Amino acid sequence: MTAAKNSEAIQTEAENMIIPPSDLWSDEPPLESDLHREQIELLLACLKWLWRHRTDFYASGNLTIYFSPEQITTRDFRGPDLFVVLGCENRPRKSWVLWAEQGKYPNVIIELLSDSTAKVDKGTKFELYQETFRTPEYFWFHPHTLEFQGFSLVGGKYQPLEPNAEGWLWSQQLELFLGVHESKLRFFSADKQLVATAEERATIAEQQVKILKARLKALGIDPDITE
Repeated sequence: MTAAKNSEAIQTEAENMIIPPSDLWSDEPPLESDLHREQIELLLACLKWLWRHRTDFYASGNLTIYFSPEQITTRDFRGPDLFVVLGCENRPRKSWVLWAEQGKYPNVIIELLSDSTAKVDKGTKFELYQETFRTPEYFWFHPHTLEFQGFSLVGGKYQPLEPNAEGWLWSQQLELFLGVHESKLRFFSADKQLVATAEERATIAEQQVKILKARLKALGIDPDITE
């Protein structure tokens, strides 16, 4: 085959190639309960505030991950309750489409168990995240029973993470602890400080103001006097 014919054949093949769409809407079922929704919102809000100055991650919840073009026709969708992708552009998305994201899979996945989904989360999704996604860390948490477990991918297989003295699990990917606090799954810093919500931060600020005023009064200074 001449160079001209070879070039023509390649061009024809490229024209006939079907490129799957990348601007796909998420197609996930409703969440199991208010507890599930609130738990997802809590974790996302805390992580996004903690990483508010970072632009190299994407975190979302109950959002479809399209990892195979066949899913578009088979509708065998898989949307983790919460996932974090590192080393990517931080911008809003309709869904996570692998072929539009340089083939990046989530670095961390968290599933919220329920009586109707626990079998899938511990079986089908466990195998999918281990064998296909190769997601480095997988956690699950039951908002009602507080069952909590995490796994790290070692040698291609998930190995259980060992809890610390507080019962928390260390995420090497996030460089944060995950642990149960007041019946909620929460993030903790490496020095074991709770990653606070907006309301908790406001309460802490109010307490600090009260302490400061008390100290000023003890010194004979009226803290309410302004110049």
